[in-house]
Amino acid sequence: MIQVYCYERCSTCKKALKWLDENKIAHEVIDIKGNHPDAEQIENYYKKSGLPLKRFFNTSGMLYREMELSKKLPEMSEEEQIQLLATDGMLVKRPLLVADDYVLTGFKQAEWEEKLL
Repeated sequence: MIQVYCYERCSTCKKALKWLDENKIAHEVIDIKGNHPDAEQIENYYKKSGLPLKRFFNTSGMLYREMELSKKLPEMSEEEQIQLLATDGMLVKRPLLVADDYVLTGFKQAEWEEKLL
């Protein structure tokens, strides 16, 4: 079963969960704030996704802006970025969909349709 890391107050997460329900796709919802992925999981998801690590950051989030990460990330190693992502679920792009053989960040309906339907 796929896992979807979400934040209950996130409108994009709500849209994604509604889409999953409408398409009758079984999924487990995980609260990204209270039960965020650890460094090992982040690294695994990153490798499985084939995406640039930057795509795992919630670049529109308050915490990202407060920490001025747009300036700091280019100077950080991948390991440092992974460790940072593991410190707070609010830094992680959501929803984060995790399946057996792929990972999707954010909700782009066409991308989800391609993988899930």
